[in-house]
Amino acid sequence: MFLSKTRSLDGGINFKEIFYILINKFKYVSGTASPQGTGNEELDKLIALAGYAYDPLQDIFYSIMNPWQRNFGYCRLYDEAAAPTGMIIDCEPIYFEYKGKKWLIELWKGQFDLVTGGEIGVYTREAELNIPGIFTGTFYNCASDEDCLWMSFDFKKNDQHLFSRRERHWWLTGFKLGEFSEPWELTMHASITLHDTQMRDAFIGGLLKAGYLENELTISKRTVSLVYDVPRTPQPITRTKVTDWLIQRKNEYLCKKFMELTGGFDNILDKLNILKEKDPAMYERAINIGKNRQIFDMHDKIRGYLE
Repeated sequence: MFLSKTRSLDGGINFKEIFYILINKFKYVSGTASPQGTGNEELDKLIALAGYAYDPLQDIFYSIMNPWQRNFGYCRLYDEAAAPTGMIIDCEPIYFEYKGKKWLIELWKGQFDLVTGGEIGVYTREAELNIPGIFTGTFYNCASDEDCLWMSFDFKKNDQHLFSRRERHWWLTGFKLGEFSEPWELTMHASITLHDTQMRDAFIGGLLKAGYLENELTISKRTVSLVYDVPRTPQPITRTKVTDWLIQRKNEYLCKKFMELTGGFDNILDKLNILKEKDPAMYERAINIGKNRQIFDMHDKIRGYLE
């Protein structure tokens, strides 16, 4: 069964994918995080200020435990702001209640400007939000340390392995710099371990309400696994065929330019150094990965409407 899921397109065994899966499964079981570091302490500090760290084994960036984003919570308006700020990403919010508290576990996949990436976020209710004529719904806090969950996902593009992530976190992410993808090319094989069977069943109920079928879920004790490919929930109204196409052409251009500038280098430090020299604007994009600060600019305004 294991080998049948890790064969290349020509029928041979995909040893590279097996290697990454085994390495990440070891880290998941042992509780260790991915190795960090670009090889430059000052650059690592800049990346950390953006909320991320670098995994040289897989050549990806990922969110740290306490980035600045953790102070800004989450609500549907942030998803609506993604496309206008240059990110074409599929959103899959799963809502449920557990021990008298509202929870949101949301999955994302797509093109975050200059990076292809995936995310799983865990949030709990803070208050109800009522912005007349704009939005009515729940505003969520990022999960506390106690509410963090063991999560993992294997991320694929057109059935080819890109990277894997496994960690106890409130925001499990992975981003491939310079990789261009359409959201429909991406598949996230996700597993989430809930606190107990009561929470597991509540989460399953949220998945079923979102449109998943029971036979699409794999359940093992407190862990629920699913394949996130085609979103089952309504996407942001800011996502249209025309705007998606226009924004993606911009993103595709950026990725092609990144590859042209960095194609002669085989490590992230050299790539970022040449960007800093040749294209400072792209360098700033490269070290500010994932959801940008523009999405969270509305946070102060939202605070004024919290009931």
